[in-house]
Amino acid sequence: MHSGVEHVPTSDVPQSGKDYSSDQEVRWCPGCGDYAVLKAVQNFLPDLGLRRENIVFVSGIGCSSRFPYYLDTYGMHSIHGRAPAIATGIATSREDLSVWVVTGDGDALSIGGNHLIHALRRNVNLTILLFNNRIYGLTKGQYSPTSEPGKITKSTPMGSVDHPFNPVALALGAEGTFVARTVDSDRAHLTSVLTAAAAHRGTSFVEIYQNCPIFNDGAFDDLKGRDTTAEAVVRLVHGEPVRFGTDGRLGLIRDRLTGGVTVAEVDEVGEDAVLVHDAHSPDPTTAFAIAQLTDTGYLHRAPIGIFRQVERPTYDDLARAQVRQAEEETDGAPADRLAALLGGGDTWTVD
Repeated sequence: MHSGVEHVPTSDVPQSGKDYSSDQEVRWCPGCGDYAVLKAVQNFLPDLGLRRENIVFVSGIGCSSRFPYYLDTYGMHSIHGRAPAIATGIATSREDLSVWVVTGDGDALSIGGNHLIHALRRNVNLTILLFNNRIYGLTKGQYSPTSEPGKITKSTPMGSVDHPFNPVALALGAEGTFVARTVDSDRAHLTSVLTAAAAHRGTSFVEIYQNCPIFNDGAFDDLKGRDTTAEAVVRLVHGEPVRFGTDGRLGLIRDRLTGGVTVAEVDEVGEDAVLVHDAHSPDPTTAFAIAQLTDTGYLHRAPIGIFRQVERPTYDDLARAQVRQAEEETDGAPADRLAALLGGGDTWTVD
């Protein structure tokens, strides 16, 4: 059993992706990347070996937030930006549930930004999937917190003047214990990241680059094109040198001037200079530096994979431990414990 769901009841009946497909008609625009992510999740969930009634998907508002309708599990379509807060309550009160959050770049990083960072810092035992298409799709094409500067949209006809969030860097800055990025069109990579995220005990944060064919088509073409993928995608694998480009000609090295990392020709700097990725380092500094490479250079460059994966006590485990301790110390019936709580400490009588 994965440690992330070690207290969740398992299923004795073999399952398939069809078991996790609801009877609701899937309604996204043709070509939307959400279809690929949905299919990957439906096919991946049986591998957890859990009972469907012990899996909960919580979403906010947006195209991605229709997700709970299309999965035959328990689910909740909540309110704008508040999915992490609601999921925190579910995960804390129900140890027997595998809790997931599905959100978008607008939902999670605009009105929901505060809830997201606090879920990450608390390390609640849940998995957050952030679909990033760099646009508001459901409300018809306004710029989002991840849209690039100069983005011309219905709400920014002269180009956006906002500096965008880097979701991975944000999650690392909040000291998330599991932070990863993947791409909607790479089924194998997406599934491997989801597997690791589900196995992690604590908050797992996965940013998924997802294409919006109507309002922001081609935003990630450099990462998917036959002639550009090798140069644009930086694959991170724990314990392996970070090399990419045609025949691995490029590598990440330490930048002695800035203290961060930069891209170099391996033949020029030597293989020993290439950075070896350490996702398990307790210090997130290097992972944060790698995240800064996003969209730099002549291509839309993107490191993908697991940036950070470390262990830390979870909020919900600690909260439940306090409840058990209180029960043991009072050693009474629930009514007695409540009376002791209300009557304890400083009290006074109002005439």
